[in-house]
Amino acid sequence: MLRLTWVQPEDLIGHELRQASQDGREPKAIAARWKAAGGQEAPLTAGASPTPASRYLRQLAEDLLDELADLPSALADDEPTDLEEIRRLCPDWPEPAGSRAAATPQHLEAAWLGRAAGCLLGKPVEKLPLEAIRQLAKSTGSWPLTTYFTARGVPEDLLLKHPWNRRSAHTSLAENIDGMPEDDDLNYPLLNLLVRQRHGSTFTTTDVARTWLDELPAGRTFTAERIAYRNLLSGLEPPHTARHRNPFREWIGALIRADVHGWTNPGDPAAAAEQAHRDATLTHTANGVYAAMFTAATLATAATGAQDIHACLRTGLTVVPPRSRLARAVHHAVRLAREHSDFDTLVDELHATHSPTYHWVHAVPNTALITAALTHANGDFSGSVCRAVSGGWDTDSNGATAGSVAGLLAGHPAALPDRWTAPLKNRLSTSVGDFDGIGFDALAHLTHRETHRP
Repeated sequence: MLRLTWVQPEDLIGHELRQASQDGREPKAIAARWKAAGGQEAPLTAGASPTPASRYLRQLAEDLLDELADLPSALADDEPTDLEEIRRLCPDWPEPAGSRAAATPQHLEAAWLGRAAGCLLGKPVEKLPLEAIRQLAKSTGSWPLTTYFTARGVPEDLLLKHPWNRRSAHTSLAENIDGMPEDDDLNYPLLNLLVRQRHGSTFTTTDVARTWLDELPAGRTFTAERIAYRNLLSGLEPPHTARHRNPFREWIGALIRADVHGWTNPGDPAAAAEQAHRDATLTHTANGVYAAMFTAATLATAATGAQDIHACLRTGLTVVPPRSRLARAVHHAVRLAREHSDFDTLVDELHATHSPTYHWVHAVPNTALITAALTHANGDFSGSVCRAVSGGWDTDSNGATAGSVAGLLAGHPAALPDRWTAPLKNRLSTSVGDFDGIGFDALAHLTHRETHRP
């Protein structure tokens, strides 16, 4: 039987119960009804439970999802999704840029390459627990991380206990890399490049939706994006697509789509954040949206080449409501990065703080980890991507975003160590449009063109 991941009501309800407890709703009574009927917890790592639910349980799950959506949230005033409300809560919202700073094609090529290399580093250990990542790397003498993972020299019993990500090992271990393989962390920047080419900087959320339906295979979507895609096909319109039976609306999906918004607004973090908001609200709410806005504003600041990583991150925080969970997590991550010289100790504290509460794909812990990695490495490229991946959780997404920021700060492809870029062979595989096989230098020129278009 086909077990379609990330959309089955009996799997969504457990995630939505957890989401409700995080965003200030009170789900205990509904949780008790689900448990009394024989309903199961949400799958821990997979997108679907192994066996189908009865027709009764599936119908009950749909009803309870709708009831949960109607519960009031105690955090609503501090964590709005509406852009004007977000602006109202941000006392240091950046002023619109009078004129755009220059971002050269070389800057943008370094950012594309950095995103790809960081993503590739994290791909084989995605979904693995933190201790497994450490054991696998240590078994080959590569801890702290300095380069791509390898299976060479890993004891057989350790590989049996902690197998590599089955979808990625054959393309992302050092001995197997032959160009950049397809990944959603690269597909979404390509899609947003298409959005910019077709609709300019004033694109709408509906424009993003249409581009997805035209160019993005449904099977290449996951979590919140798959739910929103399904909602579009059911006739729902944005922003309701982000809210209807979507327990993943504060996960990391909008963050991994934010790069192009920052890259194409160099020196204008406000415009970058607003652009990211229009994209993110197709699929996400509140902290899921803030993570995208934070990333876009950080990248827009980095794209000028005039600020260090710490100033970039501070600017990113100016577009995040200060009493939100994301803002608190980012501030905490920066403080830990300054307090601890040993990054493993820092990561252990982050996991102790966030893992009992949040899923490993949630935007709050992952944004905190990306921030900690960039801060602790002082924006150095290798240090940033290796720290972001070695911290666990959504390893390929975190490596990709850290690599994008640090690559942009590096300013030129030649500034990135050859051990990261040479295996990419200036070739990207994707299922998006006509981009399959494109080079990162060509992508940089296409992106640069968008920085000069209204």
